[in-house]
Amino acid sequence: MSRMNTETADIKAIEEVVATVEHTQRAKDVEGFLALFHPDALWTTGHGKVLIGFDAIAEFTRTVLPTASWDGDVTYEAVYTQFLRPDVAAVKVRQIYHSAEGDTEGTPLYVMTKQDDGRWLLQACQNTEVRIG
Repeated sequence: MSRMNTETADIKAIEEVVATVEHTQRAKDVEGFLALFHPDALWTTGHGKVLIGFDAIAEFTRTVLPTASWDGDVTYEAVYTQFLRPDVAAVKVRQIYHSAEGDTEGTPLYVMTKQDDGRWLLQACQNTEVRIG
């Protein structure tokens, strides 16, 4: 497979991870969400809480996600992917919460790593909330 075809396949796989983040958040699927993380991951929540390592991410997610409530839908879209190395990608995500009060937007940055088995996992992620309008 050529470098271009490999990169295209990797972008598609990365977009699938972002789509799975959306799906698992909407479904409040804790274990599905956690399956997306590298064991040594770093996650900073939209409210600035820093979670270092899978255990901290899992503890937080298992506490917060099942009881999370929102009055609209949320969408996630990988809008830009830059390969830092063939097995490391920086992914800019557009995250929009659609509600009756109006939309709010987040602009997460996901640094993802490709595993030996070909899966892409979330390694270092920062969520940033932005108010629109």
